[in-house]
Amino acid sequence: MVYLVDDEDVVRDALAWLLRSRRLLSEGFGSAEAFEAMLDALPPATQATWPEAPSCLLLDVRMPGISGLTLFERLVERGVTASLPVIFLTGHGDVPTAVAAVKRGAFDFVEKPFSDNALVDRVEQALALSAEAINRRRETQAKSQALAELTEREREVMQLVIEGKPNKLIANALGISVRTVEVHRARLFEKMNVKSAVELANLLREQGQG
Repeated sequence: MVYLVDDEDVVRDALAWLLRSRRLLSEGFGSAEAFEAMLDALPPATQATWPEAPSCLLLDVRMPGISGLTLFERLVERGVTASLPVIFLTGHGDVPTAVAAVKRGAFDFVEKPFSDNALVDRVEQALALSAEAINRRRETQAKSQALAELTEREREVMQLVIEGKPNKLIANALGISVRTVEVHRARLFEKMNVKSAVELANLLREQGQG
């Protein structure tokens, strides 16, 4: 989905037509306030994982009311700009502002009047970046869920495994047989989708638990 935020109807209509010609869906908003209202209307659980599908935002820099730059800063605060890359649409006088926004994390800016093909190429690149970010977020959530579902014994084994303890010492420390440790270790590696203690330790560091 390509979100279009521009106060000029004719610009939004032209962009929507251009995107349709490349088989891209779009949704238009006449102001930053309208776009924020859409976000605020999402259920809290959905807001935490929005957008769920590859998306980007074409955002006019200069608009009545809340400016495009202010909306961008608010999206940064919401933590959505990784999965919703922002491309600013700017007049010549706003280029320095747009450049500054790119330095703060915007994907790009396109100066009006723009080349149709060049703009859509950048949109497609932004959508590809969004897809990567969404996949990374889902992987992180899946790992967090897997960690949360470990049994207490599996957590005990996990801690000793990442400390580099061999199975015999783990068995002695927990008062269980080596065979039982092997079973717990195998289940632990399967649940966390890792093949070694090093992979497991790296995963825990990524989750902030290393």
